[in-house]
Amino acid sequence: MTAPEAGRGIGIGERHAEQTTTFGLPRDTFRILHVSTGNVCRSPITERLTRHFVAERLGVLGGGLIVESAGTWGHEGAPMEANAETVLGEFGADATGFTGRELLDEHVIRADLVLTATRDHRAQVISMGHSAGLRTFTLKEFTRLVRAIDPATLPPLDDGVVMRARALVRAAAALRGWLLAPTAEADEVYDPYGAPLTFFRSIGDEIHQALDPVVTALTGVATRT
Repeated sequence: MTAPEAGRGIGIGERHAEQTTTFGLPRDTFRILHVSTGNVCRSPITERLTRHFVAERLGVLGGGLIVESAGTWGHEGAPMEANAETVLGEFGADATGFTGRELLDEHVIRADLVLTATRDHRAQVISMGHSAGLRTFTLKEFTRLVRAIDPATLPPLDDGVVMRARALVRAAAALRGWLLAPTAEADEVYDPYGAPLTFFRSIGDEIHQALDPVVTALTGVATRT
């Protein structure tokens, strides 16, 4: 048995199947769902940084990408933690109008890619069903897989960011069993809830480093320097 080639799962037949999702939802958008525990620290940082980094590369978020977040024990309606908002501001990202959400079945059903803070969160999302297994990863796991995918095997941005994003998820899912984490902790983003600003900043840096190659792969545009 040999490992699948980078970019496996991308083909004309699969493009033909891009009209609707498993649940019959239209394929003109691509929803990224970030999941943590309370949805007031890690997943809000990841959600708003994703939006910010995509906007930096493409000029506007648009293009059919929708970025959301929720928590497995989400503080419904709660504001983002003040330190999380500070970290976002230091990255130039906008925290305006954020309110926490509890993770619901409908969020998982509508998501095309679920990125979780920890393996525990990943397991909880997958346990909800809805064929979530092939599209749910920890953030750092997805980063590791994305780094192994040859960008040349992905549809060009001219085909639309939605088409490219769907191909990226298929390719990552095909590689998952071949690129394991070096340690159990390697795929974790630890909870800064209640910690001082310095720890929030370190978590923000971890999230930034994990998101950068993901957003580059999604958009086909590297970080502007």
